[in-house]
Amino acid sequence: MKEIIEKLSTYNIFNYLFPGILFTFILSKITAYNFIQDDILIGLFLYYFIGLVVSRIGSLIIEPILRELRFLKFSNYKNYTDASKKDEKIELFSEINNMYRTICSMFFLLGILKLYELIALKYQIKHEWSLIVLFTILFIIFMFAYRKQTSFVKSRVDNIP
Repeated sequence: MKEIIEKLSTYNIFNYLFPGILFTFILSKITAYNFIQDDILIGLFLYYFIGLVVSRIGSLIIEPILRELRFLKFSNYKNYTDASKKDEKIELFSEINNMYRTICSMFFLLGILKLYELIALKYQIKHEWSLIVLFTILFIIFMFAYRKQTSFVKSRVDNIP
């Protein structure tokens, strides 16, 4: 267990594990959904995965919406990588930036899940349909996350002289 925790980077802790734990805790307080685990090891993996999902929704949905609304303005990726080589703090600031995006996503999702719970109760939506919708959404999220990550890798490779 200790070895697993030691291998986690600060990025993984603050962008996946911390939001996953916080999301799970708050969700259990505001809805009937409870993903809190008694087994610590299973809990760490589950909370990490939940945090990963929350983070991907922030990256694939929240960030593009805020960019489209001109709430956010980003630097060119090549400029970012070049500047990161000259100023080590940029990566730290980017990590913190991503954590804030994930926290925004977390609160957005908590609201969506609470709303879904109310709708499911009112219209008596069967659990099986909820699972099908959940798995479909997760598939789509990770398919787009995979595409986005592939484009980052390609961009890094293409920018090497």
